[in-house]
Amino acid sequence: MAGRLRFRHLELVQVLERTGSLRAAAGVLHQTESALSKALRETEAMLGCALFERTRRGLRPLPEGRIVVRGAALLMAELAHLQEEVLTARGRADAVLRVGAPPFLAISVLPAVFERLLQREPPVHVRLTEERVPRLYEALLAGDLDALVTTILAEPPEAQGAKLRYEKLFESEIVVIAPGKHALARQRAVPWAKLASEPWILPRRDTFVRRLADDMFLRAGNLAPRPVIESSNPLTNVKLVAAGLGLGVIPAPVAMEGESAGSVRRVHTSPAIPTVPVALVTRGDANPRAVLLREALALRS
Repeated sequence: MAGRLRFRHLELVQVLERTGSLRAAAGVLHQTESALSKALRETEAMLGCALFERTRRGLRPLPEGRIVVRGAALLMAELAHLQEEVLTARGRADAVLRVGAPPFLAISVLPAVFERLLQREPPVHVRLTEERVPRLYEALLAGDLDALVTTILAEPPEAQGAKLRYEKLFESEIVVIAPGKHALARQRAVPWAKLASEPWILPRRDTFVRRLADDMFLRAGNLAPRPVIESSNPLTNVKLVAAGLGLGVIPAPVAMEGESAGSVRRVHTSPAIPTVPVALVTRGDANPRAVLLREALALRS
């Protein structure tokens, strides 16, 4: 089967999943509907199962089809990366390592890691993607990234059949910060109920830091406050808090610079926000590029 499966078959299942019909796919691939219909039948025959349900509204991927689409995306991404590695082997380019991380880890953890990678001989070229955690996992599963340095999702992709490898790095502390002269920063244990009436600068609801903050308010018997400003950039949020616009919930490593300058101070909440595990996350398949990042993170096999 593998010997007969071609690049065009992989491309076809991806386009059909994205467009939902042979007619739309024909426009994208610049082929006739009949040619694509024949290619789809060939693909299904080679794999020994139907991939799409034929409906009046078009094509809908079956469970087997979703698996093939995901595998096709990985193979296509690896083929694109293979060209870069061939150029590397011929001395025409550096090795490219595609790393994903949420902004607070990109700021606080990755500079030292990337320094080690650049000191290698030959040096490693790094392509960094900073995004929200769910989107990072999507990019990893699609083959667009080699590895993540990130927090762990509450609902991991394994539930959908994906195989990922987790290697814990450390626990990340999340803290509440206030403007440097704010009265709450001088108190030893501030209950969350008391914080509910304060103005807040918070990230978007679909971020893990926002979910942590909202959960702390709910546990204290309060509705989560509506923020006066929503911003998912932790560095920006430190500046906004320092300007006296409200309180913020920030990963501790990002808050340290503002604390050192005295522009913001930590609020000692009661209870404290639980720490969050940070891990190196890779796909279950062997990936030599991910090994480079493991070495730079000083992880043992």
